[in-house]
Amino acid sequence: MNIEDALAELAGRGDTYKAAEMAAYHKTARRFFGVANAAIFECCAEWRADATLEERISLARALWDSDVHEARVAAAKLLVQARINPDAEVWDLIASWVPDLDCAALSDHVCGAGSRRLIADPSRLDLVEEWTTSENRWVKRSALVMTLPWTKQNHPKPHELEVRERVLGWSTSYLSDADPMIHMTVAEWLRELGRRDAARVWAFLDDHGAAMKPHAVKDASRKLPAR
Repeated sequence: MNIEDALAELAGRGDTYKAAEMAAYHKTARRFFGVANAAIFECCAEWRADATLEERISLARALWDSDVHEARVAAAKLLVQARINPDAEVWDLIASWVPDLDCAALSDHVCGAGSRRLIADPSRLDLVEEWTTSENRWVKRSALVMTLPWTKQNHPKPHELEVRERVLGWSTSYLSDADPMIHMTVAEWLRELGRRDAARVWAFLDDHGAAMKPHAVKDASRKLPAR
């Protein structure tokens, strides 16, 4: 699949009215075709079927560079895979997209692809940690969203608990940021962790809740069992 045909297929599934709605909602200047995610994912499944990894990487890179919203969603979706060997080129490409993020939808898709590469090689958390001091709110957000898999382990091993504590340390540093979105990202991470380790989340809120925005505290604790 070449980039011209891929963009044409996405555009053919679009809707002008929906494109205008999406542009207004996401508040970015890039082009929108007005394609639902389900249709984008169908395209990706077709493109992946007979493609080599190298061809997928090449197409993903071109889709992202097109700066069309749906093409960027498709770029990330093409690289969502648990096992890729070797995966260094995939990780480098995903990481290179992080500074370009400017809306939650693209951030979530890119982080979904990136989280698989972090699970495959947790040493990459050293790079992710550098994002936590960025002045770009979307880069900072990505550090927490991409590490969400570590909130979902029911019986974490010692090294997985170490990652949890590392990310909670990042979260603590985020609380000096005045941006409400950053506080809500911390709340999301805590809320997900609270499904498996409510005691640790209550302890975090006891220690740091006063520094969080009130709505973030409420969101982080709304599904926690009472103590």
